[in-house]
Amino acid sequence: MPDIVPCLWFDTQAEEAAKFYVSVFPNSRVTSVQYYGENGMRPAGTVLTASFELDGKPFIALNGGPEFTFDEAVSMQVMCADQDEVDHYWSALTADGGDEGQCGWLKDRYGFSWQIVPTRFIELLKDPDPERARRAMEAMLTMRKLVIADLEAAVDRPQEMTR
Repeated sequence: MPDIVPCLWFDTQAEEAAKFYVSVFPNSRVTSVQYYGENGMRPAGTVLTASFELDGKPFIALNGGPEFTFDEAVSMQVMCADQDEVDHYWSALTADGGDEGQCGWLKDRYGFSWQIVPTRFIELLKDPDPERARRAMEAMLTMRKLVIADLEAAVDRPQEMTR
């Protein structure tokens, strides 16, 4: 299978965004920056693309202009091992103009959508007891940032009596 590399379209912030993302995720780096030439669609010498890796996975940030913007139809899921990771990525990605969404979703300062998901939530959704899994989903739907302890408490609460 060929390599698949996500390309994120920015107006003019490609290099800035690449540097920001590599500062948030460990084992990450900007690998190259390419510039528009004399016959480019933007002034010669301005950044065309910034290639970067997030924990070894390649991405490209493109300065394509204001014609296209991000929306929630595309997002990156960050699978977190524990609450400390959830808190770290949530805080870092919403800093300086990011926007908290519902159900573990957020937009960073560039308007790009991320899902910050504890792996424990996925485990709770796969509980063999469908009622416990349902309670996990219901609890998640009430949250912005996902809180593992609150998800577990919702799953473990006694089933309400029906009258």
